[in-house]
Amino acid sequence: MLVREAMTTDVVTVPADAPLQRAVGRMLREGVGSVVVTRDGDPAGILTETDTLKAGYLSERPFTEIPVTKVASDSLVTIPPGVTVRTAVGRMRDNEVKKLPVVEDMEIVGIITVTDVVRHHEALVDEAVQVAEGRQDWPPESRGWRSDDS
Repeated sequence: MLVREAMTTDVVTVPADAPLQRAVGRMLREGVGSVVVTRDGDPAGILTETDTLKAGYLSERPFTEIPVTKVASDSLVTIPPGVTVRTAVGRMRDNEVKKLPVVEDMEIVGIITVTDVVRHHEALVDEAVQVAEGRQDWPPESRGWRSDDS
């Protein structure tokens, strides 16, 4: 399964100069766990629920006074839509993130999250089984084996 088949295409964004309260309001209204932070329309970071919880815990300031850029991650890990979900899961694991904006030609076209992977788990397992079963049907020479009579 490719990322484009599992990703969510409705990506919620917030401008980098927005206050944290606006970003949290967007997450709550849209029912999402993160917003992509944009600067001049381009992706510049990501703000997650965990980021906002940390800001609320560590800061004694109201969210209206905290700029998104002070809280959001500015190192954005992305993935293209044409790679496998397995590749996306590996990138999440390697970078210790749960959400990957999907970018094509420098434009955000979606986001894939751990939730999306779980939602598509059954289809991914079915796909793996089909691949495994298909390999059993391949002739030995297609697997790099040669028969003794060749």
